[in-house]
Amino acid sequence: MAALQQKKRILVVDDDREIRELLETYLNQNGYLASTLEDGSRLMEQLQTGPTVDLVVLDLMMPGDDGFSLCRQIRAESQTPIIMLTASAEDTDRIIGLEMGADDYVAKPFNPRELLARIKAVLRRSHALIGTANKGRFFRFGNWRLDTIQRDLIDADNVVIPLSGADYNLLLLFLENPNQVLSREQLLVATRGREANPFDRSIDVQLSRLRQRLSEDAKDPHIIKTVRGAGYVLAAEVEREA
Repeated sequence: MAALQQKKRILVVDDDREIRELLETYLNQNGYLASTLEDGSRLMEQLQTGPTVDLVVLDLMMPGDDGFSLCRQIRAESQTPIIMLTASAEDTDRIIGLEMGADDYVAKPFNPRELLARIKAVLRRSHALIGTANKGRFFRFGNWRLDTIQRDLIDADNVVIPLSGADYNLLLLFLENPNQVLSREQLLVATRGREANPFDRSIDVQLSRLRQRLSEDAKDPHIIKTVRGAGYVLAAEVEREA
């Protein structure tokens, strides 16, 4: 008989007691092992010494260390997936969260079913990335290498350029689909698990940042090119190596 699949552990960090209780109950009812913290004071201790956490749901606005600071601390230590909760309607806060390494965000007020769908999507992507790393540690393209274990970008002089979680996921998607035109909608669904809306510019901002990481000329990029009216393409030969 096959072994039962181990339940994924979700840690919810939010200073709103009602949200903590709601999500703990809802996630436990849907097959996860959920626990909660009311602030970030014990977050790193729990991640380092407690049972392995598979994903963190992190509120942006909390007393003490806010979600941005906590996200930065987590990313300095691990690649544990992070979904940020934000009550702000400003794209700026969401983009900053993604740049600091969050894997996705959900705006408050939210439907628990939406958050559950985002959790499933992020965990699927995380699992897929592990599988990708097992096929060969490095992608080589142009004068660059991507380390799929450390999740770093390395230039021709072996200088390491750290990537945020969002940067890494986006670049990996292009490297897995070289010389194929990917639309904004495809990029958003693949990296965020959601369809694009006319006002969501997060992919455009992320592409701009990724091009900066690759030292691309914004007016004449050679690696990630814009295909007018269609999307974007990674126009480089890609090789995989151990």
